[in-house]
This record gives sequence, C-alpha cells and structure tokens, in this order.
Amino acid sequence: MDTRDHCCSTHLIDGDGTFNVAGMDGFMKEVKLGECGLSYAVVAIMGPQSSGKSTLLNHLFGTNFREMDAFKGRSQTTKGIWLAHCVGIEPCTLVMDLEGTDGRERGEDDTAFEKQSALFALAVSDIVLINMWCHDIGREQAANKPLLKTVFQVMMRLFSPRKTTLMFVIRDKTRTPLENLEPVLREDIQKIWDSVPKPQAHKETPLSEFFNVEVVALSSYEEKEELFKEQVASLRQRFFHSIAPGGLAGDRRGVVPASGFSFSAQQIWKVIKENKDLDLPAHKVMVATVRCEEIANEKFSSFAANEEWRQLEETVQSQAVPGFGRKLTSIIDACLSEYDAEATYFDEGVRSSKRKQLEEKLLQLVQPAYQFMLGHIRSGTLERFKEAFDSALNGGKGFAAAARDCTEHFMAQFDEASADAHIDQANWESSKVRDKLRRDIDAHIAAVRAAKLSDLTTMYETKLNEALSGPVEALLDGASDDTWPAIRKLLRRETETAVSGFSSALSGFEIDEVTKDKMLSRLEDHARGIVEAKAKEEAGRVLIRMKDRFSTLFSHDSDSMPRVWTGKEDIRAITKTARSASLKILSVMAAVRLDDNADSIENTLALALVDPKSGTTANRSIIGDPLASSSWDEVPSSKTLLTPVQCKSLWRQFKSETEYTVSQAIAAQEASKRNNNWLPPPWAIVALVVLGFNEFMTLLRNPLYLGVIFVAFLLIKALWVQLDISGEFRNGALPGILSISTKFLPTVMNLLRKLAEEGQRQANPDPQRNPPVPAKTLRSGTNDHDDFSSSASSGVTASENGTEYSSPSAHQKAQ
Repeated sequence: MDTRDHCCSTHLIDGDGTFNVAGMDGFMKEVKLGECGLSYAVVAIMGPQSSGKSTLLNHLFGTNFREMDAFKGRSQTTKGIWLAHCVGIEPCTLVMDLEGTDGRERGEDDTAFEKQSALFALAVSDIVLINMWCHDIGREQAANKPLLKTVFQVMMRLFSPRKTTLMFVIRDKTRTPLENLEPVLREDIQKIWDSVPKPQAHKETPLSEFFNVEVVALSSYEEKEELFKEQVASLRQRFFHSIAPGGLAGDRRGVVPASGFSFSAQQIWKVIKENKDLDLPAHKVMVATVRCEEIANEKFSSFAANEEWRQLEETVQSQAVPGFGRKLTSIIDACLSEYDAEATYFDEGVRSSKRKQLEEKLLQLVQPAYQFMLGHIRSGTLERFKEAFDSALNGGKGFAAAARDCTEHFMAQFDEASADAHIDQANWESSKVRDKLRRDIDAHIAAVRAAKLSDLTTMYETKLNEALSGPVEALLDGASDDTWPAIRKLLRRETETAVSGFSSALSGFEIDEVTKDKMLSRLEDHARGIVEAKAKEEAGRVLIRMKDRFSTLFSHDSDSMPRVWTGKEDIRAITKTARSASLKILSVMAAVRLDDNADSIENTLALALVDPKSGTTANRSIIGDPLASSSWDEVPSSKTLLTPVQCKSLWRQFKSETEYTVSQAIAAQEASKRNNNWLPPPWAIVALVVLGFNEFMTLLRNPLYLGVIFVAFLLIKALWVQLDISGEFRNGALPGILSISTKFLPTVMNLLRKLAEEGQRQANPDPQRNPPVPAKTLRSGTNDHDDFSSSASSGVTASENGTEYSSPSAHQKAQ
C-alpha cells in the first residue's frame, strides 16, 4: 500500500521547543518525501487555543490530529507543533498544526513560543491558515489581533523572496454575508500592519508585497455539521494543485527541495531558538550545501560499493580491460546523474559546486585504476613492439626502416588504446605515459642497434681474423724480401672487402656519415691490429723459426733431400747460406712494415752479424756497434717488434744453439773421408814398389805363394765380413777395438768348424744324406770368394746370446 494514501504524522517540535530529528527522518521515509523534489506544499494553521484548528485540519486534509473533547472542558490539546501528511491531495501536501495562542497554560506573559512558532510557520509554509472567530471581526480587543501583530512582527525578521498566502478562516459564520465581513477584516488587518514597527527599508511597503490575503468563512461545526463539511469539501478543492501558477501556493521562489526539508526545518528552528534574524535566502544556500553534500557522499559511497566498479578495479590491477574508459565513464555518469536527479531542486551554485566536488572525488578514486590501465597498455604495446621489431629485422627489413615503421605503428596503437581508456569526465592526459613508452621504445631500439652493430662488427672482425691470421702467419714463416709487400697486399685486399661489406650492412641503419666513418676506420684499425698482433706473436717465436730455417737449409740439399756428408760438401758455404736465410727471418720480424716506408734493418743486421769484417776498421771505430741501441733508425717504437739489442742477443743464442749441428757435420765429413780412403799415401805405394821388388819377383817365380796369399786373403775377408770391422769403427777407434777383441776368437772357431764340416760333407758318399756340393776352386774367381765368405760367415756363433748357428749339412750329419 502506498504510504501517500494514508495519513501519518509526527510530533515535530515538542512543547519545550525540542526539534524531533528522529521523528522527522522517519516521517520523511514513510511519506517518501525525498522523491517529491519541488512538488510539495506546506500548510500551517495558527489561531487561538481551542478554536477548532485540529478539527478543521482533520476534515480539510484527512489528518488525524488530536481534537479537543468538548465534554471535558476547554483545554490545551496541541502542544508544540505537529506535522502530518494530507491524504488524497496532489501534489504532496504537509500540514503543520501549531500550538494555540493566548492559552492559559503558558500564561499571559509567555509569548516567546508563540512568536517562535509563528516565525517558523511563516519560514517553512507556503500557506498559513489563520483560524479566527467570526464575532471577533471589528472588535478592537479581538482575540486574533495579538496573533496578527505577532505574525506581522516576525515577518520583519524574515528576508524572504516570496509571498506567503495568509488564508483567514472565519469560523462559526453568522448570517452576515461574507461580502460584508471581508472589507471589515481587511481594514483591521491593514491597521494592524500599519501599527507594526518596520525597518526603514519597508516603512512604506504595502502588505500586498509580503502576503496574498485570502478570506473564507465556515459555518459552525457543532450546529451545522453537514453544511460545515460541504464548505470544507469545497475549500479542499482549492488545495489541489496548489503549487501551480495562480494556485494558493503559486509563488515558489526559494522553495527548499523536499529531500532537504527535514534539515532545512531543523536549521530554521535552531536559528529561531537562538533569537537570530532568519535570512531565508542564505538559509536556502546553507540547506542546499548540507543536503547536496549529503547526497554527494551517498552517491560516492554507492559508487565505491558498486559491484561493476569493484570488479573493474580488481581486474585492471592484473590485466588490461577492453572498453575500460567506456565502462567507467558509464558508471561515473550514472552516479552523477543520480546526484543531479536528487539535487536538481537545490540552489544551482551549490548544486554545481558539490557536483564538481563529487566528480573530483570519483575521479580521484578511479585514477589509480586508470593509471593501472595505462600501465598495461604501455607494457603490452612495448612487448608487441619488441616482437614486431624482431620479426621485421629477421625478415630482412632495414634496421632504421623497421624501427621507424614499428615505432609509428605501435605509438598509434597506444594512442588508440589510451583513447579507449579515456574517461569522459576527466581531462587527464596520457602524455606522460606516452612519453615513457616512447623512451622505452627508443631505449630498446638503441639497445638492439648497439647489439646488432656489435654483432655486425664482431662478424666482420672475425672474418678479417680468419682471412688474415693464417696467411700472415704463413707469410711470416716463409720470411723473404716479399713478405711484407705480400702482407700489405693481403691486408689491403681483405680490408677493402670487409669495409665494403660492412659499409653496405651499415646502410640499413641510416647512421650519420661521421659515425659511419668512425666505425669503418675502427674496422680498418682492427685489421691492422690483427696483422700487428700476429707479427708480435711470431716475433716471440723468431728463434724457433730461425733454427728451423737453418736446420732445413743446412741438413737438406737443393732437392729437399737429406744431406749426406761425403766430404765433398763446402760446410762453411752451406753454414753461411743457412745463417743468412735465418738472418732474413730476424730482419723480417724486427719491425712491422705495413707502410711502404723503406728501412735499413736488414743491411744493419747483415753487416753487424753475418759479415762484421766487411766494414772498414775506421768506420767501425767511428760508428761503434750498430746494434747497441734500443731502437731502429727510421722505425718508430710502436712498430718495433725486436730492438737491435734483442736481435743481437737472439743471434748470439741462435749461433750457440746451431754450433753443435755444424760441428757434427764437420765430424761426419771427416769420418766419411777416413772410411772411404783405403789406399796408402802415394809415397808409401812408391816405397812398396821399390822395396818389395825382390819379393814380387819371388812370388812370380813360385806360384804356390800366390795360392797361399789368396787363401789368406779369403780368410781375412771372411773375418772382415763376420766381424763387421767398418761398422764397429764408426763409433770410434777404442770402442771398435774392444768390440772386435771380444768377437775375434769365437768367429775364428766358427770358421774352422765350418771348414771341417764342409770337408766331411765332401767325403760322404751317400748322395741322399750328403748331396754333392760344388767344388770351390781358386779358378772360381771373385764369385767363388763371395760364396766362401758367405758360407763361412753363416756359421758364426753369436757371442752375445750364446746361440750357435750351423749349416744345413751339419744338421744332416747330426741326424
């Protein structure tokens, strides 16, 4: 059931002047007054005590005010001020029943509450009913005159911008027509108005400026109840649509919206109780301020508890929310619209101010979520940029073009996403986040550029290292007059190739020419550094290289075959040639010669080390030792690998380490000469011929001697072969003599045994057991001698291991 269809009331102000705040709030909720806006009217009734005010209101508005019980006598029925809701009247109409004036309960002198209640009624009400007896009209001491004076006096304390309707209700109307009563009543009212003291500003102000005066008359309720009810019903019709233009409460200036009525009434009563002048326009602003602030706080709390907002806030802390700005704008707009709907009837300036404050509080509440959203947009955009940028680079797109296109594309994406996250009520800019995103993108591009350039530089440096290290090492290993020209040519060719490729690769980065030239120059310097480093590395092994070169040339002939020292070789010339070649390595390694500048290092080394006597004694005494220095002429120290002093020291060490090889060659040559020279000296041969002529002639006369000599020769030859006399003496004379002395006797015994076995085999007639051996005669010549030597030597017993070897015939005889 709608609460507006039944009457409800509350004791607004008690007899002691206490405002019933709780009762008023409960009344407003029950009546739903806050929903009425400005569509409500307030009617108050004042008049003498026991004049039938409550009865009139109950019949006129359907209220349930307590009425006086006539059978109990006349006494105070209404204490303080009661407030009730009219039933069946549109718009919503509130009725206040004021405590009657001139009551004996308060006494003759206690008129303070009368004035306070009258002032309250005038400040709050649109229509004030003044209940008066018909027989008081025209009387000087009528009961209504003090009431009118009170009304007009307190009116002076109100600074109200609107007129109040004063409806004089004449009770217990007599037969005198109303047309005759009304002029008299208006004349009495004018006299009272004129007699009331007024401020200087209102000395000449007519009554009509403050009040709309209406006069109605009602018959006696007790004597003519039916007629009274008819007249009240007719009067009730005038309260329908009372706030419409031309209605009883047509002047709506300064009306407080219904939602602020409770607070407004409370503050008005407070000011009245403090006996202060009541400035209704200022009071209206104050009420609007308080009430609008209450509404704003309610809406803020409602927004903070909004489930959609809370879910949005929770989600945006972990991830981006599509349509964030649109959703949040809608929620804020709904909140502000609710505020506008409830505060629409309050003072516009106050309403706008509080609305702005509410909007600021709402934006302050949602700003962290907005910042979270921008952060997600920024981080997401940055990650997508990185992926797209890497894909573009991997796809072969130029670095600068990829960076430019990706930056433009994803900054546009950020702008679009930040526009989607924009909240219409806020004028926040995403420029700071956008600038941070741009800085992050630029930093990433710079980092990738640095990494790519570093990788590119490293790649070409590696290529140069591969292209130069091995060839340079090989060229330095084969040191010659063309070594450094070949190295310079190699360096120039490989550097040009690398610089050309590097320059082409850098074109995609769109680097400024100055930076590009510096990078190309660093690559060229790196190439030179590789050669210089390799030269320094090889200079550290120069002694090994020199010895290898010397060994190769000294120990091998021109056909690269190992040299055999036969005694015909010129060891001095070979040594000089090999040392000169080794000196070439030293001169090549002494300095880095990547420029075409000539130097005299080789000549200086040759004169000082290989051919020190070629210079005249006078010149050497003047100049001194050319290698007694720490630097070379015409060669800067930065290009020096081996100083003159170091070269001299290395050469001394080289000579000392190669002397043994030369001495060994000389010894081998002398030994070879000794081994190959079997003939005695010529003078010895001549002496033998002269002194041995007689013996020679004797041999010719007796041939038997020749046979004996021949047999002795064969025996000696066999011993020579078996004892390997030439091999034994290769290690020296003394070792050879000792070795031969130990093997001589066993060898002789073995030869004799062999001869005996051969003789037995020839005397054996069994052809199967002893096959015939071809006879060895002196006529066999050299072949027979060789066969005899071989057969004799085959039976030699090895003294080292004690094993005895015999011929096949000996084995057959043993069987």
